[in-house]
Amino acid sequence: YVLGADAMKKMSASNVLIVGLKGLGCEVAKNIVLAGVKSVTLYDPSPVVISDLSTQFFLHQEDVGKPRAQVSAPRLAELNQYVPVSVLDTKLTPEAIATFKCVVVTDIPQQQKLEISEAAHQNNVYFISTETRGLFGYTFNDFGKDFVVVDPTGEEPLSGMVANIEQAEEGVVMCLDETRHGLEDGQFVTFSEVQGMTELNDCEPRKVKVIGPYTFSIGDTRGLSAYTRGGLFKQVKMPVVLNFKSFKSALEEPEYFYSDFSKFDRPAQLHVGFQALHAFAAANNGRMPRPGNDDDATEVIRLANQINDAWSQKTELDDKLLKQLAYQATGDLSPMVAVFGGLVAQEVLKACTGKFSPINNFMYFDALECLPVGFEPKEADLAPVGSRYDGQIAVFGREFQEKLSNYREFLVGSGAIGCEMLKNWAMMGIASGENGVIHVTDMDTIEKSNLNRQFLFRPADVGKLKSDTAAEAVAKMNPDIAGKIVTHQDRVGLETEVVYNDEFYESIDGVTNALDNVVARKYMDQRCVFYRKPLLESGTLGTKGNTQVVIPHLTESYSASQDPAEKQIPICTLKNFPHAIEHTIQWARDLFEGLFTQPAESVNAYLSTPDYIDKAFATVGDSVKIETLNKIRSFLVTDKPMAFADCVAWARKNFEELYNNAPQQLLFNFPADAVTSSGQPFWSPPKRVPTAVTFDPASDLHIDFIMAAANLHAFNYGLKGSRDRDQIKQLAAAVTVPKFVPKSGVKIQVNENEDPGAGVESDADGLSALVASMPDPAEFAGVRLAPADFEKDDDSNFHIDFITAASNLRASNYGIEPEDRFRTKQIAGKIIPAIATTTSLVTGLVCLELYKLIGSVSRDGQTVRKVDDYKNGFINLALPFFGFSEPIPPVKTKCNDSEFTEWDSFDYDHDITLQELIDDFEKTHKLELTMVSSGVSMLYASFYSKKKLESRLPMKVSELVKSVTGKDVPAHTKWVMLDVCCEDAEGEDVEVPAIHVNVRN
Repeated sequence: YVLGADAMKKMSASNVLIVGLKGLGCEVAKNIVLAGVKSVTLYDPSPVVISDLSTQFFLHQEDVGKPRAQVSAPRLAELNQYVPVSVLDTKLTPEAIATFKCVVVTDIPQQQKLEISEAAHQNNVYFISTETRGLFGYTFNDFGKDFVVVDPTGEEPLSGMVANIEQAEEGVVMCLDETRHGLEDGQFVTFSEVQGMTELNDCEPRKVKVIGPYTFSIGDTRGLSAYTRGGLFKQVKMPVVLNFKSFKSALEEPEYFYSDFSKFDRPAQLHVGFQALHAFAAANNGRMPRPGNDDDATEVIRLANQINDAWSQKTELDDKLLKQLAYQATGDLSPMVAVFGGLVAQEVLKACTGKFSPINNFMYFDALECLPVGFEPKEADLAPVGSRYDGQIAVFGREFQEKLSNYREFLVGSGAIGCEMLKNWAMMGIASGENGVIHVTDMDTIEKSNLNRQFLFRPADVGKLKSDTAAEAVAKMNPDIAGKIVTHQDRVGLETEVVYNDEFYESIDGVTNALDNVVARKYMDQRCVFYRKPLLESGTLGTKGNTQVVIPHLTESYSASQDPAEKQIPICTLKNFPHAIEHTIQWARDLFEGLFTQPAESVNAYLSTPDYIDKAFATVGDSVKIETLNKIRSFLVTDKPMAFADCVAWARKNFEELYNNAPQQLLFNFPADAVTSSGQPFWSPPKRVPTAVTFDPASDLHIDFIMAAANLHAFNYGLKGSRDRDQIKQLAAAVTVPKFVPKSGVKIQVNENEDPGAGVESDADGLSALVASMPDPAEFAGVRLAPADFEKDDDSNFHIDFITAASNLRASNYGIEPEDRFRTKQIAGKIIPAIATTTSLVTGLVCLELYKLIGSVSRDGQTVRKVDDYKNGFINLALPFFGFSEPIPPVKTKCNDSEFTEWDSFDYDHDITLQELIDDFEKTHKLELTMVSSGVSMLYASFYSKKKLESRLPMKVSELVKSVTGKDVPAHTKWVMLDVCCEDAEGEDVEVPAIHVNVRN
């Protein structure tokens, strides 16, 4: 869904070599294996050392001393049975390198990188070099000369309807003002269905110049025929050719992709700094500078200045920055590895496919803001201790590692993001200490479709609970957290507040969301605001990702700003006037519910519910009653199938009604030459004139519909279906359907403001007669139908087959380009495309913010991290694009002489009476309480009768809630939240924070 079929074919022919199997090399390899290239070969004969375990999640304590590549290969191979993973046992000769499509080098000496890069460049092998050093990292691409990018963005080609095209030197295309065209200068378009200026139909792509949101020019149209009406434009993706420098040339003449524009001066300095680190290592038998060692740092700075002085692009160096780089040279951090592992793996896929725009030359990135507030690195605190966390200790020190180990975090969701998050936390040692704990909840079980991006799961895990399986997998990666992960299978929401109660939230330090829906995200955000807990939020959509950090009192909450609501397709468009394939797919999805789900559910309810007609239709109109009862009677009596042949006949009749009769009725009401009251053609764009489809047994599409519909109808009744196309073809051809005669007086909804049920005839006498004719439920004792619950991932259940056929038949009615099963499944199933590369990078960014949270207060408690240290991230690996912004502070509201935000509340630490609350507001805040409510229940209003007030004012809050609602405050609830309305002395309304009352004290 992200890369497309053509790119996947190219990947399946690509052999990739990974050099260096520490954490970064393993992360890149993991993401490439999950993506599905032809093969992955590993090269790293070096023995495993204990510090490798800081980030290399496929190495264990017992692997120390064994060759890294040999140990890693079989564990990487488990990720995807279709991708062979092997080890290169020979030397890295030019001949060996020439056998690969792409080579990625990670943690090797600079001279060796140069040798490999030259061999790759000469043999047209794509070369990527990447490295992380503590909170610093870079990546470099050399894809040779004339590298073709077939699709720079990966976005769906834009399209739209044409309202007019001028005959001019710069012919202006005017689009319907229904939606903006979205085009940009320099893009290309072609046309179809244009009347008059027919030369544009299927023309060579024409270059666009944007004039306005609904207009663009396409060059000289003077030699073309005059435009009359209609037409569609569609964007044409044009290939882009790029040329890359070799690694050696780029070291001298670098170009930079900027990942953070607030650090515009960093890339050039880090370019020099990384070269200085390698120069230091070359002079010290491969040893990098020691953590926190001033002598080594001074030497690195000297080497950097020496390199800079001899450089043609000499830059200004910051000794403090270079000193940090030297201090962190042996640092190995899982979040940084995740960021670069996801980024570089995507660059590998770009190299193999030409899909998306690659980084041309260097990208440098650092996250120095993650260092603890007031942190003063001392060599003794940063020195290795022979621990798996030495790579992290080299950056943050042992004291900070202790904080990490005793952190208590709640992870909501263990899908793709959740798996990556748990892996990173295991490597970081989160909750590995005596007081640490990770709570993780996910109610879902593992499905086969999860395996390509939720890397903690294997084929043998399908059907198991995600939270349990993920926890077990990461405990194997780091035994220190075994027993420290508490798994749950509860959906977060009001119904589980007995589990995630006051005591639970008071026991944790923060929350990380790994959710896939906005409702759950907003609920968790409300909980975090109520309990004043930090929240780390993230999400992905294909190559796009975002991260948001929510800090009590420092930033706005997640719910404070929202995306615009998803645009809905008008009902009249769906029912009668579709003009895009998305409309026909949604119509087919609704048809699936209307034929195979809702009728069976209605029948079951009719048979099992006493007085069904009175109860079910108490609040609906006659038209809905008639439609529902007709369906029930049809499914139970008049059209009840006894064999599969009856199901085929039923499907054939539905075909006739949907694709022949309905268009004829529509054209009877509104002929092709109909005009509106203003004299304009009724069938003007975006409306498309329909044509009736005549059933043809020789048509594969027609039989696809009959087969899927008949089998689904058979499923409703528990009848045996059939996949015998010849049999179904014969049965369908033998069905006699009556000739359709259009009806007069049928009302058809033309615009959104009309009643969608206006076309259903309704009268009291007819309804009464229908009710009287309904069968007695007692005659159907034990009878139940099986509703078809839509399931997109089961290819054998005919669900997507039906929707694809139904949609494409309707598309043929309206002259809309049909869509394949794959795309139909994505739209109908509302599939959110996800890939391992984006997930890896996004979780890495989230974990960098977690570092900041845990180190947000200095040791003496006097200094607190400022809001501009935190980063909300927005990335698109396809472009590529990195955007970081400072979180928005919470909105402040004035209350008398003070200010408050959504994080504030008036807290009462005991179960006060209503009178005490009123008195306290008057005395403390000089405000009169006029109304008090809890949830949807009104507890107090100043206009209540004297008798009611006398009974309620002495009550404690817990008693008042029980008195009004008839229910005790739940035993698991400590704090009751009250919303109040207040007036000041002048009688003006005053907004105040929520009130929290501890009813257990």
